Amino acid sequence: MTATKGLEGIVATTSSISSIVDGVLTYRGIDIDDLAENASFEEVAYLLWYGKLPTQSELDGLVNQLGEYAAIPSQVIEQLKLYPKDTNTMAALRTAISSLALYDASAQDMSPEANLNKAIKLQAQLPTIVAAFARIREGKEPVAPKSGVSVAHNFLYMLTGQDPDDIAVKALDQALVLHADHELNASTFAARVTVATLSDIYSGVTSAIGALKGPLHGGANEAVMVMLEEIGSFDKVESTINEKLANKEKIMGFGHRVYKNGDPRAKHLQKMSRELGKLTGSMELYEMSVKIEELVTGQKGLKPNVDFYSASVYTTLGIARDLFTPIFAISRVSGWTAHILEQYENNRLIRPRAEYTGPVNQKVTPIAERK
Repeated sequence: MTATKGLEGIVATTSSISSIVDGVLTYRGIDIDDLAENASFEEVAYLLWYGKLPTQSELDGLVNQLGEYAAIPSQVIEQLKLYPKDTNTMAALRTAISSLALYDASAQDMSPEANLNKAIKLQAQLPTIVAAFARIREGKEPVAPKSGVSVAHNFLYMLTGQDPDDIAVKALDQALVLHADHELNASTFAARVTVATLSDIYSGVTSAIGALKGPLHGGANEAVMVMLEEIGSFDKVESTINEKLANKEKIMGFGHRVYKNGDPRAKHLQKMSRELGKLTGSMELYEMSVKIEELVTGQKGLKPNVDFYSASVYTTLGIARDLFTPIFAISRVSGWTAHILEQYENNRLIRPRAEYTGPVNQKVTPIAERK
């Protein structure tokens, strides 16, 4: 046996949910460009779970279900209030999601119907948890979710207590579409490994959140914003980036293991960043980002990935930097749960091997003789 570092290039399973072929990302065979321009996040979630786009009545039914399930147990709200105010937001989300299983009577029901229902419930409740924790740490009471509105609308409403404008809802909705699934990424693989033991869907999503928390996965968009804040202004971009490149520092938000010619999702977020900048009259973050892209791509040949422009989009929407990765989770839970359901359908325990590189032919030395 020979190890492959990071399992790069290894095909670990078959899946009919999403694909990346020749740099083109599809969900259930539909190009991400088509979905980003022509489908809502709720339509995409339905597509991932059911394998087809919904009719109007099916979409209305899903929106109603999401609204019905969006409230979280009062015990979870009280638990969020006990977290230290400086708790990492992803750590808070990971813990709260795990606790949801304690208050779901169907948590251990492994029937396909129950698991699909729990997938919808998790999609509905995750935004509520993120918004509630964001308010609680500011000394505010959580805002109860609305029914009959989109996930994007509801999340922005629960953050502020005010109905968001249409352009903000459209921007966040498109970002959710772009982040919904991405083949066998680290967090999705973590979820599938967990549920392949026939553990419950809450355990699978908790595992996924743990993987997404890392800066080499979901945390990258937050790291991009840290970089933009450190640079401070447009006139400092060139000198700062050139210095980082000369020192061989990693520029967050660039390059991707499976995209050699650029991440197809990035252009949509770049356009969104520009439109939001124009709307708010604040173009600096967008212009800084474009200049960084010009320098990094020009000197290193690396192109921006989905994380790069999402940082300026979320900041222009007035969203705190440490909520960027939880927003990623709000979207990706649709894909995680679709993969979990697929894993359950044709399950086999995921148990790879390791290439042993330690010492051989060792013996137990009597304890008195050990050094």
